[in-house]
Formats: sequence, C-alpha cells, structure tokens
Amino acid sequence: MAVNGRNEGEQEDGKMEEGKKATVYMWGYLPGVSLEKSPILSPISVNYPDADDSWKDVCGGGCGFAMAISGGKLVTWGSADDENQSYVTCGKHGETPEAFLLPSEASILKAAAGWAHCVSVTDTGELYTWGWKECVPLGKFPRDGASWGALQKDNAAKQNVLSTEQVSSASSDDKRNGEEIVKRRRVSLKEENENSEYGDEYFTVTPAIVSLGPGVRITSVAAGGRHTLALSDTGQVWGWGYGGEGQLGLGSRVKMVSSPHLIPFTEQPATGKHRSSVVHNGSTNLPAQVSKFPGSYVKEIACGGRHSAVVTDAGTLLTFGWGLYGQCGLGTTNDQLRPTSLPSLSGIQIERIAAGLWHTMCITIDGHLYVFGGNQFGQLGTGASQGETLPRLLEDPCLESKLVKMVSCGARHSAILLVEDIHRRRDRSCNIACCLCLSNSGDPSYLKWRNPLSEIDFHDDAAMKLLGVGDSIDRNTPTQVPIEGCRPKKVACGWWHTLLLAETPLKS
Repeated sequence: MAVNGRNEGEQEDGKMEEGKKATVYMWGYLPGVSLEKSPILSPISVNYPDADDSWKDVCGGGCGFAMAISGGKLVTWGSADDENQSYVTCGKHGETPEAFLLPSEASILKAAAGWAHCVSVTDTGELYTWGWKECVPLGKFPRDGASWGALQKDNAAKQNVLSTEQVSSASSDDKRNGEEIVKRRRVSLKEENENSEYGDEYFTVTPAIVSLGPGVRITSVAAGGRHTLALSDTGQVWGWGYGGEGQLGLGSRVKMVSSPHLIPFTEQPATGKHRSSVVHNGSTNLPAQVSKFPGSYVKEIACGGRHSAVVTDAGTLLTFGWGLYGQCGLGTTNDQLRPTSLPSLSGIQIERIAAGLWHTMCITIDGHLYVFGGNQFGQLGTGASQGETLPRLLEDPCLESKLVKMVSCGARHSAILLVEDIHRRRDRSCNIACCLCLSNSGDPSYLKWRNPLSEIDFHDDAAMKLLGVGDSIDRNTPTQVPIEGCRPKKVACGWWHTLLLAETPLKS
C-alpha cells in the first residue's frame, strides 16, 4: 500500500546471487486467483510465464489486485471480473499475471496503488497514473500527433475522455516515435475503453502522464486511499488528489487538488540568523529556501489511507493528514494539516517508513521498529488491541537479537523482514515475520463502495486471512511466515494481500 523512496539500497537488497533465481510469493485476498474468491492461506509462488527470472520488485497492489515489476515491465494480476473498479484498474488481469501496457517504452522503476488508482514512474523519471479520476491530474493524457487524435475520436462514443494537452510543436522524430507508440497501444487501449463500465464520469483506464515542470525527475511514488505523493531526485515532494484531512500537507482541508502541488517542507529565508543554513536543492526556478526541519531534503515517502509520512535525509520523521486513530504519532487524534515532526522521536534517526489504512510504522537506523495508530486487528503487533497515539518501540521475543530490515503496511495488516544478526545490517539470512491483520471471520463481499466518490464502507467482520501462516486465526504479535527453501529479499503489502520477492535455488 505504501511505497517509499529508497532506490539504491533496495536494488542491492533485491540482487540475486549466482545460481539463484527470483521468485514472487503471494497470500491473502486476490479474488481472481483462487476458486470462489477464497483467500490464500499459505504462500504460493506466482506463475508468470514471461518472467524468465526477471522479477525485480514487488509493489503490493490495490484492493483485490497485485502489482510487481518484471524485466522493466509493470505486471498486474489477481482481480475478478465482478470487482468493478479494481478489475479495470489492473488491466482486467485475473489469475494469470500480464504486463500492464503504458504509453512509454521506458523501464518501470517504481509503482504503487491506492484503493482504485495506480501510479508508476519510469527509469527516465516519467510519471503515469490511472484509475479514479479524482486521483488523476486534469489535462495530462498523452497525445502524440494525428494518430493519437484519431484514436481518441474513435473512443469518444464509449468514453468521455478528459481534455488533453495539444502539442503545438513537435519534431518529426518525436512525431514518428509517438505514432509508433500509438500503433502498439491502439488495440489494447481501444479494448480497455470500450469494455469499461467505469471509463466516463468517475474513472479512467487510460494512463495519464503527470507533468511536474521542466527538469523535474521523479524517483519514487506512493499512493494512499485517494491521494498520491511523488518524490524527485532532488528531494522535493509533490502531492495531488483528495486532501480533506490534510494528507497533502498544504495547510488546509482542500478536498480536491486536481494538479500536482509542491508540498512545503521549506520556507523562505528570513533576515538574521536562521534555524538552519541548509539550502534546499529544489527546482532552479525556485528561490533559495531553508529547511523547516533537520535535514535538507526528503528521502522517503509513504501514504496511508488518509495520512502521509516522509523522512528527511537527517532521519526526521514528519507526518500529516488524518489523525483519528493516532496514526500521525503526535499523542493526539487531531488531523495534521501540515508536515509535523514527532517530538517523541527527537534524537532518533528514522531510516524507513510504511503506512496503512489507520496505522504507521518506521524503522530506525539501528534496526528498531516503532509503531503507532489504529490497532483494532492487531496490526501494530504489540500483543494488545488498543491503539497507540505516540510511537511505541515494538518489543517481542521474535525480535530479540534481530534487525528489522524492511516494513510494509496493508490496510489492516503489516509485514516485516528481519536480519538474523543485528551487528551485520547486510546479513543475507532473513526471515519474514507478519503482524496480525483483520478478523478472520465473515465474508469479503461485505467490502464495497457506497459510490465512487464516497467513503469506503468496511464491514467489521470482513475475512481476508492475510497472514500466510496456513490458518485463519488472528495474531496480534509478529508471527513467522513459513516459506522453506528461499531467502526473502523484499516484502510489499497490498490492501488485503501480501507479496514477497525471494531468492530460490535454480533447478538442476
């Protein structure tokens, strides 16, 4: 659910040893994968015929569909044809994983999904998004010459396409490249548009390119329930979508931000001595700015259901947005309309972060895990059911003499990767431990929309069985997921499922 800003370290973590291959495992609720939409109780490997040992990353996914990256392509699967928005969002890919086609041929670097919208970034820094229109910036649909215009006209009867940007001048090379892209995409886009019941008023299946200005290169993305954050290579953060609880960090309860806005983590220098002399290396069009918080730029981002979190290069954690369950970690249940540092973590450097529907988790540079927010289903792993409005150090016998290497949060469950030797941060012998998710009694069909733009309606007894431990018993402390013969590399939670990228031996 939350994808953060780490690149170099994650690439090293995901590198496979000689004689090993990359394998992706899945468990939880993916209705298009199992019979009668029954949750997957134990980890099973993902069969992707085109993978050819090229799995690069796991990206979690949205409500009822999974996302991963293989060979530079975004791969989606897991939804069912009666899942409406989710089915369309993932490209109508069910049991069999398939590549999700994008207008660009560049390799996918990162991807994230909210409830029913997706966002991806290429290795050239291009940013694409699709799904709920409130999460898609207006007027940013790719348009490449006459061929794209003809394609839009052909689909007009089936889909009310948002207004597009006319390219006033394009070189002949650009036009030829655009026509080639359109030729490759013509059939798939037309089929998606014609078959979608949600491709008009509230929903778009056409990936929109997001423009953030000249020279801006995006390196990572995060998607919340109805909002999106994007992190640039200079440490600036843009946000757009729904901001009614302050999750866009703009200082107000603006309900809809239809174009990307730079989130203010800096301020104009004042006369006299400054709190910090560090100049923020942002856009060359912006005047010199001084950081409001320790550090000079943002290095990590995460989106929860209706809140957000970022980490600066100095290890300072900032949160903003919905605070009803204490997920902002400030000791209250108030919403935070602006990025705010956590006094209780003063002097503690944060390395990684993750955010769920109602909870937040962060890893320190020492490999310790702090948790806060809602805990109705044990997702904090504290052994209790009450929430935490202040960061709480997670202590459990299974964590003794171990280093928390990675964390990911689903809607109401969490997963962590552990390193066996706390004195060696890059020790390669890891286990995966998964905290409790939600109640395992009831029927997943209770999850539904009231309407495409309203609150998400959750049933208290919804059953997702997300822990991957072979049964439907709830756990409120970290529980090891039994996967033999593999070495976990990365873990990513979707809304109701979990994906694991692991290293497995090649068959002789």
